[in-house]
Amino acid sequence: MPNLRHMRVRELLKRELNEIFRREFPVELGLISVSQVGVSNDLHSATVFVSSIGDERAQHKSFRAVRKAAGKIQAQLGQAVELRYTPRLKFTLDKDRNRGDRVLHILDELEKESPPDNAHDEDPTQND
Repeated sequence: MPNLRHMRVRELLKRELNEIFRREFPVELGLISVSQVGVSNDLHSATVFVSSIGDERAQHKSFRAVRKAAGKIQAQLGQAVELRYTPRLKFTLDKDRNRGDRVLHILDELEKESPPDNAHDEDPTQND
């Protein structure tokens, strides 16, 4: 069971990183967000799961921009949070979220393609 300190640090890092992404990355890259943060037991390192809106190509472009700016993000995070050690960040593309978005997109497409239910048919369970 995760302890309260780990939960608080994860939420703090997630909030601050989302603020850094909102402030530092242009809209042309899409909306980049942190979906989850995992911290090590000693709080010296953190895995940051990053996702963005767009097709797979746009997501990879956004992720490359995040990885390229990792040092700058690390420095800004160190200034924004007051922790004894600023965790060393490792960025990972959140593929689970992307898969979920893809499933929702497929379901929407199937719904559009399926014929609408005939609302004028009588309900066979109704007795007059």
